[in-house]
Amino acid sequence: MSRRQIINTKKSAPLAQRRNAIAIGSVVVLAIIVIVAISLANRVPEAATVPNTAASPLVVGQQAPDFSLSTTAGPFSLSKPDGKPTLLEVFATWCPHCQREVKVLDPLYAQYKNKVNFVAVNGDALGMDHTSPESQADVYNFAQKFGVTYPIAFDPNLDVAHAYLQSGYPTLVLIGPSGKVEAIRDGEIPDSDLRNALGAAVAGKKPDPKMGLKG
Repeated sequence: MSRRQIINTKKSAPLAQRRNAIAIGSVVVLAIIVIVAISLANRVPEAATVPNTAASPLVVGQQAPDFSLSTTAGPFSLSKPDGKPTLLEVFATWCPHCQREVKVLDPLYAQYKNKVNFVAVNGDALGMDHTSPESQADVYNFAQKFGVTYPIAFDPNLDVAHAYLQSGYPTLVLIGPSGKVEAIRDGEIPDSDLRNALGAAVAGKKPDPKMGLKG
């Protein structure tokens, strides 16, 4: 090898190293962008999953809109005068907050099922895959997959959602024995807040209208 070839080789080595470093850096930056994009796309709001549509805002003290549905525990009618308060949940089968809230509602149902009517009703047109249309099978699969023990219903026309769904999934509404709305709250609700609201309603007292929500 000539002296000139040796010199050219020495000059080209750092250049090749810089090119390799730039290429590796570009790959790393691209990977970071992809990861961030995926994270943002899959990010779940902390409080509640925002619905595509919502009902007119409910007001505590107003007469609750009547509804009747077939549930996993048999027929349910809000207008049935059984002297009990009713805890209504409007949920979406694909909603992660609704899925997690099952673990809160199940123990409360076990404790209060003889004193409070529990009923959960689907409130979105999309099924568990968040792509195909919601079906009765989706609702029952949701109940089986997440271990729902309280009554759950499929509402094909989303009439209950149109009457009750507020700013997020799940929406929980506590309705007094007189048929009036006593408390409303969206999103995941801690056991203690729901327990306090149900305890007050069973005792014939006015529950916190926001079920413990601050602000």
